Amino acid sequence: MKWTSATLNLSHVRKTFQSASSVGKTFFILSAATLAIFVLVGVGGYLQNKVITTSPVSSMKSLAASVTNQFFIDMLGMEVPHLNKDQKKFTFSQHNVFHFAFQFLTDINPSDPKSLVASEVPGMDANKSTVLVKGSEANPSDPVDYNPVSTDLEAEAKNPPSPTPEPIPTGTTTPTVSQTGQPPKSAGDNVAFIYQTHSNESFLPELKGVTDPDKAYSDKVNIISVGQRLAQNLEKDGIGAVHSQTIYPSTVKNFEYPYSYKYSLKTLQEAAAQHPDLQYYFDLHRDSAARNKTTVTIDGKDYAQVYFIIGGKNPNWKKNEEFANKIHQVLEAKHPGISKGIHAKEASEGNGLYNQNFSPNNILIEVGGPYNSLEECYRTTDWLADAISEVILNAKKVDAPAASPKQS
Repeated sequence: MKWTSATLNLSHVRKTFQSASSVGKTFFILSAATLAIFVLVGVGGYLQNKVITTSPVSSMKSLAASVTNQFFIDMLGMEVPHLNKDQKKFTFSQHNVFHFAFQFLTDINPSDPKSLVASEVPGMDANKSTVLVKGSEANPSDPVDYNPVSTDLEAEAKNPPSPTPEPIPTGTTTPTVSQTGQPPKSAGDNVAFIYQTHSNESFLPELKGVTDPDKAYSDKVNIISVGQRLAQNLEKDGIGAVHSQTIYPSTVKNFEYPYSYKYSLKTLQEAAAQHPDLQYYFDLHRDSAARNKTTVTIDGKDYAQVYFIIGGKNPNWKKNEEFANKIHQVLEAKHPGISKGIHAKEASEGNGLYNQNFSPNNILIEVGGPYNSLEECYRTTDWLADAISEVILNAKKVDAPAASPKQS
């Protein structure tokens, strides 16, 4: 009996040792994998800063910033089991690891059927953008894209909107309206071109009988009014501006929303051909986020906030960012909280190019969202125009040839 008992004890010790050895191996593998991840992140960050500069969106800095507190808690939970009370929410559970691996390899979220077509339909992917330059706004958020399936134009025809653009002070030149795709002419040296790729993006307060933000689209009152306001203000500051008022869904035969930037590229090319002095290009949009994410109150008045969007697919995106940052910095200095900063997007998060390879001074600006009124957008546009004018005029001073010294 003593021999049998000793045998059982040795067997128990052997099993315990094997179990401990298995745990140790698992711990060693997980530790090695974690170390490898950190090494890869560090090497990747170094290579990106020193060698790879083609995209702002793949930034290791933004990757690290996107890791949640729960992730680090779950890493601790691997050593402290009591921290993992809910296995379904545990980051390293079998279910979550499988989901991560599947999405990493296929870019498809098994829990979101929409992701099956998101890569082919711009606007359906709600991934966060990369923040290149933060603003001082009290309501930070990422810009939200939306791809309208329909705009309910029949309902709009029954209840036509009445608002018209707020008049600009007299004594300025107002660009003419063009429905033919040809950019209208303007007074002065035409150095600024304003257009609207998503030309029928509208605002709920201006649409009678429409309450769904996904249907805030109109061929009659839309973001073009904001572009016109910007052009008028630039003209008032002595900067010649050309403003395209083309409504693409109404003028392009067999219009298809995913090809919007191809249509506006043609507009850019036509404008540059007709006005060879153009140097600055502004594509105005409105965001699709909730009102509390697109509005700021300053001195008792509500203003629509602006996002500056940079296309990560553009190989020369840094130059576009530099131009956008000059305008952002002026807004920050004069009107803190109006600008929500500069955000970068790639094809998986939007168009990814936004025709910004056309010029280093071509930027996309989102003014307000579907819940903002035109009046709120106009207030912001007046300040935006002031900032743009300051940047352009400063650039002219730098480029102006130095006066030749007087001959004695």
